[in-house]
Amino acid sequence: MAYSAKDIGVLEGLEPVRKRPGMYIGGVGSAGLHHLVWELVDNAVDEAMNGHATRIAVTLHADGRSVSVTDDGRGIPIDLHPKHKKPAVELVFTVLHSGAKFDAGSYKTSGGLHGVGASVVNALSTRLVVKVKRDGAEHAMEFARGAPTTKLKKVGAARGTGTSVWFTPDPEIFPRTEFSSELIRERLEIASYLHRGLEVTFVDEATGARHHWKHADGLRSFLDAIVAERKARVVHEAAFSLVKENGSRIEAALRWTESTDEHVRSYVNGIPTGSGGTHENGLRAGIVKAVRNYVETHGLTPRGLTLTAEDVREGMVTVLSTFLTEPQFQGQTKDRLNNPEAQAQVDAAVRPALEQWLHQNRTAAEQIVARIILAARAREASRAASQAVVRKTATSGRLTLPGKLSDCLASDRADTELFIVEGDSAGGTAKQGRDRNRQAILPLRGKVLNTEGVALGKVLENKELADLVTALGCGVGKDFELGRLRYQRIVLLADADSDGHHITTLLLTFFYRHLPELIRQGRVFVAVPPLYRVDIGKETHWAADDAARDRIVAEHGGRSKPEITRFKGLGEMMAKTLWETTLDPRRRRLLAVTLPDALAADRAIADLMGKDPGARFHFIMERAEEAREIDV
Repeated sequence: MAYSAKDIGVLEGLEPVRKRPGMYIGGVGSAGLHHLVWELVDNAVDEAMNGHATRIAVTLHADGRSVSVTDDGRGIPIDLHPKHKKPAVELVFTVLHSGAKFDAGSYKTSGGLHGVGASVVNALSTRLVVKVKRDGAEHAMEFARGAPTTKLKKVGAARGTGTSVWFTPDPEIFPRTEFSSELIRERLEIASYLHRGLEVTFVDEATGARHHWKHADGLRSFLDAIVAERKARVVHEAAFSLVKENGSRIEAALRWTESTDEHVRSYVNGIPTGSGGTHENGLRAGIVKAVRNYVETHGLTPRGLTLTAEDVREGMVTVLSTFLTEPQFQGQTKDRLNNPEAQAQVDAAVRPALEQWLHQNRTAAEQIVARIILAARAREASRAASQAVVRKTATSGRLTLPGKLSDCLASDRADTELFIVEGDSAGGTAKQGRDRNRQAILPLRGKVLNTEGVALGKVLENKELADLVTALGCGVGKDFELGRLRYQRIVLLADADSDGHHITTLLLTFFYRHLPELIRQGRVFVAVPPLYRVDIGKETHWAADDAARDRIVAEHGGRSKPEITRFKGLGEMMAKTLWETTLDPRRRRLLAVTLPDALAADRAIADLMGKDPGARFHFIMERAEEAREIDV
């Protein structure tokens, strides 16, 4: 078959956005749909962050499918661009990588860096209308699917300045175009906390609801709202807060609670960074150093007890907001910050400020240290014990499950499942996609300890495995009791790549060496998530590995050219996709782990534990059995 220059396609203008919207908004589901609103809100917030706007208004119109975002900023320039000879506002909405945020003189800090937000919204909308107030007049221009349908025209006199954008998303791109009023309301309320003094209004025309926020205390008020939302009992009354400029603006608020998990919400230039990043790393490091310095200075460490970083952060609720001149986000969806210098900046700001605050608030400091020592003693108890950790506090003697466990609602163990998931990102997707009544999710951080040849006491020093034992509830070693197992099935769910195989193998080794009875009783399974999505015409196929992908293409690819998407990990999937392919009992594929073959190959497995993790995984999986749901 001839292959020449004519076979090379070149997408021009906003064609790439419409052809591959997922590259710009993360997908065409609900998250991608609402990302259109966030892009416009971020632009309005950028004006406020740089001192040019004080009010933002968002309206969800009565049809539920169109949104307006208005600010009282400077207004997008309407004069002709010297090079392109078109109004600047037209370039902003029709040309990728156009805008004022490439020039440090126009915006000191900004959430939008790539100059694609406004044009992406335009490209994915059936109709978009922008109105600009400048120089005593209001100008308007209309677009459809990224292309201008009118010229920029003056529509009348106007006072003040500002920009208003109305748009309705394209049903050719989005399967559902109805916006969630609650989701927009929550995002705007958070923006009002992050930008002290900013006046934010949200109107839902369908219900007539009108919300107005303006918070002079900023993150302090936000922290109080989060603690109240989580219904967490606070350890100390006075909260720590910080506002500092040291090359970048850093704001933080912190309080310890009696909760057993750590809760951090971070933002960069008003953009939520759900996957964290370098600024969160600096925050955690600064907090741990400050507390340790205070404890050592006052000689508060109990004899024979070591306070770990996890002990210090247990029960901590924190809000972090940083404002950087040139933030480096991971992708256009801006879910994670990558700036290496941010870690040192946040650490340098938080550590001395928190340490000083502890010295000045001795009562609160003593309460915090007592809380941390309690966490350390509970951890030590779990290491020494060979059963689920029972943590007793002054107010409760009940079993405390790991804070990161999202348990199922069913009170009866029958037909319940615990999915052990690789990483917080995948855990978040699994939590959204699961059946809450019968499926529990426990995310584990990183690769767990290789327990081959390791004594049980050493195994339980590993926090991830100790949390797993706690969640199972059946104990381990001499104290194992099958009747106390909290779930009918335990399912290992890791990425379909080599790292995922490695983690699955390490977990199987743990069950094989320390909880073999669960395997004998047929309680341990391995989920088989897809590594590839293969779209051929109107049909969608899922492939667990390269061989399955090639087989699908060979069998069905003759009809039309296949489009192949490789998942970077479970955290990259939409929750709906993970449910349909991996969690839904009607469509998923499970492998039942069996022990007889493993026992027969005991020496071989022991030898393989020092070799390639992929080889170990496939060695064990070849001896697993396909689990039919009726038999499970």
